[in-house]
Amino acid sequence: MDNPVQIDIDESDKHSGATRVTVLMYHRIGKAHNAWEHKYCVSPERFAAQMRSLANQGMEAVSIDDFVAWIGRNKELPHNSFLITFDDGFLGVYEYALPVLKDLTWPATVFLVSGFISGRDEWCKAENPSGQLYPLLGLRQIETMAKSGFSFHSHTRHHRRLPTLTDAELTDQLAGSRQELADALGTPIDYLAYPYGLYDARVVEATRAAGYLAAFSVQPGFNRFDVDPYRIRRLDIFGTDTPSMLLRKVKLGDNDGSLRHAAGYYLGRLSSRIQGLTR
Repeated sequence: MDNPVQIDIDESDKHSGATRVTVLMYHRIGKAHNAWEHKYCVSPERFAAQMRSLANQGMEAVSIDDFVAWIGRNKELPHNSFLITFDDGFLGVYEYALPVLKDLTWPATVFLVSGFISGRDEWCKAENPSGQLYPLLGLRQIETMAKSGFSFHSHTRHHRRLPTLTDAELTDQLAGSRQELADALGTPIDYLAYPYGLYDARVVEATRAAGYLAAFSVQPGFNRFDVDPYRIRRLDIFGTDTPSMLLRKVKLGDNDGSLRHAAGYYLGRLSSRIQGLTR
């Protein structure tokens, strides 16, 4: 049985500020129609249950601006802070995630593919076995969400694999998206999520040159003060993750939220302590 357990998400002093912050990465919220979709699509009911489980643990969602300021040691965040992000900008985030987060008064960030606003996830056509495409946010939904604590930043223009592009194509995808979104939304576009999590040193430099202040990867782990702002870590949240699995992911800073993995982690820590005592 996968029962929730009371856990201390951040092991630092509860009376001090956060010393590590996890970033959650979601994609589509809605109904999955095959095994491929089920990995990256979280049902509305499960998403609501996941958010309630985090709230019950005393966790507190923070804005992306405050999170990046915290990395630079320009702001203190509360103990057990975390950041919620959604890649791609699916319409389901408006339909299902917005009401849940609005009720909790939690902010979140959506990384938009600027060339497909009001369109569909064309980049998934060759990857989804069914060929099914899903609607993306339009400007009307984005405006409504912005009034409820959502912020919007870039996931490039066309969701291409950045390391494979020429320098000119990189500039088009990075600077082009930043300008398109700024013109459409009327807000600064300061942050990027790398499509597919793919980047290299050239992509990082192009991201910086395009004017982004930080960029998000798909590398799991905790973010501490020494994290590279252009290689921010995120935990991938799957449609198969129960609320308890999500809590274990956050606790361990790992994409594996299974009981077996958690048991192995704690047994390893116990073994290390015993070895230290017997030396």
